[in-house]
Amino acid sequence: MTRGSGSNNPKLIPGATEALDRLKYEVAADLGITPNGGYWGDLPARQCGAVGGHMVKRMIAMAEQSLLGSQNQ
Repeated sequence: MTRGSGSNNPKLIPGATEALDRLKYEVAADLGITPNGGYWGDLPARQCGAVGGHMVKRMIAMAEQSLLGSQNQ
């Protein structure tokens, strides 16, 4: 795979890429991390990893809430 060509994995949910990008920038803002003009290459790996880790925590929390909501109906 060439540099910057993205993933060859098919997207299971249309629009998921855009939603994940919004979540990424929301989490970064909450953590006080601001990529320069949307470019993440100048940020240390530790900061980028923190954003990814917090994204996973939020997605797990959202999935748990969704499961709890569907069980109560």
